[in-house]
Amino acid sequence: MNTGRFVLTQILDLVHRQTLDRVADRYNAPARVRHFGCRQQFICMVFAQLTWRESLRDIEACLNAKAETLYHLGFTKPIARTTLADANESRDWRLWRDLAMGLMTKARRLYVGENLGVELENTVYALDSTTIDLSLTLFGWADFRSTKAGIKMHTQLDLRGPIPTVIDITPARQHDVRWLDELIFEAGAFYIMDRGYVDFVRLALVSAAGAFFVTRAKDNLRFTRHVSRPVCYTDGLRSDQIGKLTIRKSRSAFPWPLRKVRYFDDETRRDLVFLTNHLELPALVVAQLYKLRWRVELFFRWIKQNLRIKHFYGNSPNAVKSQIWIAVAVYLMVAILHKQLKLPGSLHRTLQVLSVHPFEKVPIDQLLAETQNQSNDIDNPNQLLLW
Repeated sequence: MNTGRFVLTQILDLVHRQTLDRVADRYNAPARVRHFGCRQQFICMVFAQLTWRESLRDIEACLNAKAETLYHLGFTKPIARTTLADANESRDWRLWRDLAMGLMTKARRLYVGENLGVELENTVYALDSTTIDLSLTLFGWADFRSTKAGIKMHTQLDLRGPIPTVIDITPARQHDVRWLDELIFEAGAFYIMDRGYVDFVRLALVSAAGAFFVTRAKDNLRFTRHVSRPVCYTDGLRSDQIGKLTIRKSRSAFPWPLRKVRYFDDETRRDLVFLTNHLELPALVVAQLYKLRWRVELFFRWIKQNLRIKHFYGNSPNAVKSQIWIAVAVYLMVAILHKQLKLPGSLHRTLQVLSVHPFEKVPIDQLLAETQNQSNDIDNPNQLLLW
């Protein structure tokens, strides 16, 4: 990497100009806002995410502080917040979705060999959603309850990373289980989900696709045992049973054998009951797989704490979705750099170093390597980490 180029520019190199132009043409994005290109909008929004800018005025003031910096970033005139606002409002948000999906593919290739912590070669996905609260006054289109608005960010996370592979942004009113109708299930893969996704009609679609699920049973489950297998009590296992659903309607929706594993969690001091359609997996691995679901919760907490997806620069659905997808793209770019440069420590630390040096003219690998070597102290145990 050239020492005469800004750190921000080197980060943006992960998105090739030709790729951005091709995706922009797909949605006729260049015609939406004249004299302000898609790459210029992307630079402004990536800068805002990396450096935690509070508003469009904040972005405008910081980037216009040095004219020579803007010139080297590719701007021919100072940035106007109204122009950036127009771009966020009018340029199709699907442009940024497609761009982020390309980065997902690149990141997954880098993390494909990551250790899950479970002896399993299959791909393992965690499914969950997080609600982003909004002001009902400013975001009336996202009405959720009588006193507030909100949207949901549904996510399928590849746990070897973790890297998001599917994200869908919907009104907060939509129940999580309905999102399963939108997914294409991968044969041989495991899908880990909480009991909010338990719907036997939809779980049957997972089985029909040749995929496997691990979920928690609801309290009102009616299950007829056919076979009981021995378990090791010292591992926390209490039972391992194969059978079928008892209620006729449920059995009609899911006619195949089902496995129920009861496990005592030492940390929470609770009995947990798991359901899976994989009949041969060791019972302890079933429990371990469900524990991995916590990583999707960690992903949500990480992006909410480190990126701007709770406070928005525009109020329209297009502006909100654009900002969220660009935030996801920033997460993926940082994850790619972290892996490519084989950096020790957490992803949080990598992001923090990049956030305070966007206009340094130093190779990223040198900047991050020096910072890692100089920092030998133990991380704050209260700081949220990813990896």
